[in-house]
Amino acid sequence: MSFNITSGPTATAQKVVLYGVEGIGKSTFASQFPNPLFIDTEGSTSNMNVQRLDNPNSWQMLIDEVNYVKQTKICSTLIIDTADWAETLANKHVIARNGITSIEDLGYGKGYIMVGEEFGKLLNLLSDLIGIGINVVITAHADIKKFEKPDELGKFDRYQLKLSKQCAPLLKEWADVVLFANYETTVITDSKTKSKVATGGQRVMYTTHHPAWDAKNRHGLPDKLPFEFDTIAHIFNETHTPVQEPEPQEAPVVETQPEQVELIPTPGAWTPGGGEVADTSANQNQFSRDPIVLDPGIDPQLAQLMTANGVTEDEVKAVVVEKGFMPAEVSVKDYPSDLVQGGLVAQWANIFAQITAKRGF
Repeated sequence: MSFNITSGPTATAQKVVLYGVEGIGKSTFASQFPNPLFIDTEGSTSNMNVQRLDNPNSWQMLIDEVNYVKQTKICSTLIIDTADWAETLANKHVIARNGITSIEDLGYGKGYIMVGEEFGKLLNLLSDLIGIGINVVITAHADIKKFEKPDELGKFDRYQLKLSKQCAPLLKEWADVVLFANYETTVITDSKTKSKVATGGQRVMYTTHHPAWDAKNRHGLPDKLPFEFDTIAHIFNETHTPVQEPEPQEAPVVETQPEQVELIPTPGAWTPGGGEVADTSANQNQFSRDPIVLDPGIDPQLAQLMTANGVTEDEVKAVVVEKGFMPAEVSVKDYPSDLVQGGLVAQWANIFAQITAKRGF
């Protein structure tokens, strides 16, 4: 076996984490990356003129939207805004999947470990985007916590990602670049009155680790820079070739991977907005379906998943009736919330896999 030896930098897309204090302009900064597309988990871009996918209202929907970008390559930079709200979706997903009311109900930190596992799956999927030349930017809020080093005396405040202790280390390790944005404030002491006055307030970002915050980069950036995209734009100009936007298509294909539970784990792929569905086997046979019109009384999260996947009420009902959960005469809109949230929404990938299996595709 032989191997090729290369030297010099290898052109690649970048994994960027941008976190900072409230209201400093993280979303606006992220919007300046090459050809950006937002997955806005908290609605922070509602007043911005940017390209965005539908706000995900479930963890499964967030995963499916990332898969959509992976399949269609419709942007040069995917932005998830923000990580802490995405973790909240993962938290709700674990709660619904396990039929509990609080993540604490699983005991001994087991629920938080499950959330960390789900978050890790998201990061692995985002790494697939890097492999096909799409930058990934994840924004997050900053949190201030007391910190004490084991080899030194005293505690001090430090800024860190507003994430759980399971998810924060995963995100920091995954990133190529971690930027911390804050206001630089100067405190002036009056020589006569000894009173202190804070001045300044310039927006800056820190690029390297400091006892008071987390940051890193692999590009030799200065420790502190003005909080302006132009100061780091060269990283992307040198290392990244933007993905060419494909020709318009009615139904781009997105893959989903069903969870291994009791439902039939038949693989399949779906299209946000309905229309075209593809099998994940080698032949990739495609077919079209008419737009779905649902009863407005159906649970909003379930309705959004059904519409996105082109699934009818009868198809959902067929799975539910077959499993003996509800009789055939009960409408989907009248299903109890524990069945909807704990079963249909939480296990949607498998529900959809079973529906596609019934279709015979």
